[in-house]
Amino acid sequence: MILIADGGSTKADWILLDLLGNQKFKTRTEGLNPAVFSENALHQRLETNAELAEVKNAVTELYFYGAGCGTEKPTLLLKLIFEKYFKNAKVTVKEDTYAAAFAVTTKPGIVCILGTGSNSCYFDGEHVDVRIPSLGYVLMDEASGNYFGKKLIRDYYYKKMPKEISEKFESEFNLNADIIKKNLYKEANPNAYLAHFAEFILKNERNAYFNKVLHKGIKEFFKNRILPIDESKELPIHFVGSIAYFSQDIIKDVARYHMVKLGKFVRRPIDGLIEFHRNKLKLEQV
Repeated sequence: MILIADGGSTKADWILLDLLGNQKFKTRTEGLNPAVFSENALHQRLETNAELAEVKNAVTELYFYGAGCGTEKPTLLLKLIFEKYFKNAKVTVKEDTYAAAFAVTTKPGIVCILGTGSNSCYFDGEHVDVRIPSLGYVLMDEASGNYFGKKLIRDYYYKKMPKEISEKFESEFNLNADIIKKNLYKEANPNAYLAHFAEFILKNERNAYFNKVLHKGIKEFFKNRILPIDESKELPIHFVGSIAYFSQDIIKDVARYHMVKLGKFVRRPIDGLIEFHRNKLKLEQV
């Protein structure tokens, strides 16, 4: 059995395939970002999924693509946890940029992630090259869910949000200052907490204020994460993640301004990963 997972800070999607490439089940756990969560939290989030527990000894290969797996120490921590839990499996852990790349293309291109966090890379058709390492939600993550969440909260408190939108915002979220600070500075996963505020933009009808907020964030992402990659002038630029998927119109506007070529938009990379691994299985069986 082959287990494939695409994991972020908020959630991780898991797919189990048999050796013929048939899908046996699809399940979800809470996020497994080893750069954010403690070892105990990672264990608990993995072990509470009943479907994974049922097949853990039958899994022979595990491919996990996740946020926070771009540096050696957290990647090794997660790999050891998986090896202990899936005792009969050969475990491969790669950063989420690989999942994004495999989900959108088999040819060279620029691949961008706009979800809870954000990232970009050059993909040569086989290998990912992250030219600008991500330093996460505190210092980077332009145009991500947590970036827009921060922007909304700041605008609300600085009274820069139009009154009608502000009233709706406060009716949908607990904006008590003590609650916000507690979640940011004392609770786990503050990046995912911030990102949940960005849903306010995605689920409401687009207006001038939302367009301005999205344009600013996406312009910053292009400036800092795409245009410094020399190959972006010639190669297609692909986008993965919910923020990107629901902001295609803004991304297309900014891309036209910079005269760069866009590729695919994929909301969830896990579906593309299934096809990638099915094709890999076919090649192995030839």
